[in-house]
Amino acid sequence: MMKKEIYDAKQDPRFQTPYVDEECWKERILEDGGAIPYLYVHGGFQGTGVKFLLCFPQKEAYRGRFFQYLSPFPGPDEELASLDKTGEDDRIAFALKNGAYSVESNMGSRQMFGPSPEPQLVWKASAAVAEYSRVKAKEVYCGGNDGAWSRPYGYVHGGSGGGYKTMACIENTNAWDGAVPYVIGTPVSLPNSITLHAQGMRALRRVYGQIVDALDAGGSGDMYAGLTEEEAFLLKEVTAMGYNPRTWFLEAAGFIEDGSLPIQIPHVLEGDPEYFQDFWTLPGYLGADKKGNTDKDRIQFTGRVRAVHLPEKEEAAGGQNGVNDAWKKQLTEGGAAWIELEEAPRGEDLYIYRMTIDIQTGEAAGKKLTLERIEGNRLVLGPCYGIQDLSALLSSIRPGDLVRLDNSDYIAIQSYYRHQVPSDPSFHAWDQFRDAQGNPTLPQRKSVMGYNMTGTGTVQDGEIQGKVIVIQSLMDESTWPWCGDWYRGKVREAKGGEEDFRLYYMDNCMHGDVSWLENNVVTNYLGALRQALLDMSDWVERGIEPRKTTGYRYQDGQILLAETARERGGLQPVVTMLANGVTCAHVKVGEEVTFTVQVAVPEGAGDVTAVDYDYVSDASLSMQKIELTTFRHPGDVTRIVAESGLHGAVSSSRHVYDQPGTYFASARVKVNRKGDGTDYFTQVKNIARVRVVVEES
Repeated sequence: MMKKEIYDAKQDPRFQTPYVDEECWKERILEDGGAIPYLYVHGGFQGTGVKFLLCFPQKEAYRGRFFQYLSPFPGPDEELASLDKTGEDDRIAFALKNGAYSVESNMGSRQMFGPSPEPQLVWKASAAVAEYSRVKAKEVYCGGNDGAWSRPYGYVHGGSGGGYKTMACIENTNAWDGAVPYVIGTPVSLPNSITLHAQGMRALRRVYGQIVDALDAGGSGDMYAGLTEEEAFLLKEVTAMGYNPRTWFLEAAGFIEDGSLPIQIPHVLEGDPEYFQDFWTLPGYLGADKKGNTDKDRIQFTGRVRAVHLPEKEEAAGGQNGVNDAWKKQLTEGGAAWIELEEAPRGEDLYIYRMTIDIQTGEAAGKKLTLERIEGNRLVLGPCYGIQDLSALLSSIRPGDLVRLDNSDYIAIQSYYRHQVPSDPSFHAWDQFRDAQGNPTLPQRKSVMGYNMTGTGTVQDGEIQGKVIVIQSLMDESTWPWCGDWYRGKVREAKGGEEDFRLYYMDNCMHGDVSWLENNVVTNYLGALRQALLDMSDWVERGIEPRKTTGYRYQDGQILLAETARERGGLQPVVTMLANGVTCAHVKVGEEVTFTVQVAVPEGAGDVTAVDYDYVSDASLSMQKIELTTFRHPGDVTRIVAESGLHGAVSSSRHVYDQPGTYFASARVKVNRKGDGTDYFTQVKNIARVRVVVEES
């Protein structure tokens, strides 16, 4: 096998003429009101479309390193997307506060829509920016004097689509010393992990609450109880594919979101248009079963336009570069626009989510819009993909024009993962669609599309050119937790071991890298991500070994963590919570409930800085959108060192319920490596909860 050629951006003739068009001192305002001065440097490379933003700390604060963030979906001005972040989300302030300068770029993106003519540019341009940042840093800190200079260490990080880019960077270039990809996928994750989620959202939409209640604190543990045969079949299938069934709490709460599927569908339609006919007609596809729920949920309706209402406010979503929202830059919001028909579909439990509105006649014929909801005869528009001027398009639709409502393609794409069985047997989630000889048992498409959908022009091979720490969430709704385990195997295969690799699983965390993603059920992994970056710098710069990979096992598509903190290790504390000594307490109105929490911190992971309580979330989980639950009830906390040598804490709190009902109380625990409760960037969190059934006195 030929040795892989490692890209050296310093030798690329395209990136020899950098320019700086703005350079000035500014300040980042911290959560406590303090300010950090920094040198703002904006520029690019002539003739390439590559733009960058470098933010340098003052000389006395600089410690010889930089952190470079890669957004999941680059846009023409992506280098500026982190400027508006504040508090715990402020990547720039985190870097400055920890002696690093911050690096971001648009990765060469010239357009918001459409594929890139050179997908490899995202990591080549990123490497070029990293190398130029070192040149600029030498100018900033020592006036270009080589004798007083040492090369800055560089660490690249990004999640989801940015995780693909981060892995491509550390595998194919020499620009960085370490990488922290997080909530990552595999070469066959797209569009499969997202279509799988949508399949479950549709097929299980009547039983989310039952599933969640069974798995919740004090529940029966039997998530299949009460389900129809078809519902149980699909729940088992999507769970074996890797979707954590606890994550259906979102849908049970009314938060319906299929991630970036709206921008994945056009790729599949273009690359495999025959599938959308085959699905409804050929044996072996769910759509051909006219007795199944796929056919029952299918809607095809043609109506005549009566009136059109233009958007009240039209805008493409901007300033988003997190793993859950960066893709939305490619959408145009519906802006409360609607199309009124002479007659619209009627019926109970109509499946209209992501339904397409196809304009059949008139000036706008051939254009497609997305339905949000039906109000009487009005089709209220949702966010539309690939439309840059929604008002102009709607203005061209006239009364009398025909439109067709059709959810056929959206239902069909939900099953695409069943017909994308990889030939590589290491993707064990697809074993359920293989026979004893490893051959697919269902019809397969002509190619596995995911290999061309990473957005990097490469397929991760595990041949890392530096040290790597992966952060992966166990309740990830957009990618499979086992993807981290798969990549760990690729690194072992390529490097002969994992001396330069760590994988940390984060329990009770989802896909998003935002601080507000926190409530009575989940917390966020931001503190662990930031700590991993600091651990990476210690590992590279001082040879300080980070904590060992989290202890876990893979079983039937699911990642199961070791029970105890000693066995589990990693970064996150292990938390248990009881109410009156049990996970489901039955009490009377006015009766005091005693909550107890035990926290075990893996060796070397730090000390407990807070145990906070929330008593009042009810069983309905009635959140129309995910909002921060304010934990306002601190309990008594005693830090302990158990006989095993593990650090931890015990905490207790009391509460009286004055109304009957079923409540879920929770405790959120924070751990900091140095025991510093004021460093909000590096609080590693976990959460536990109990059920309290309050009856009349």
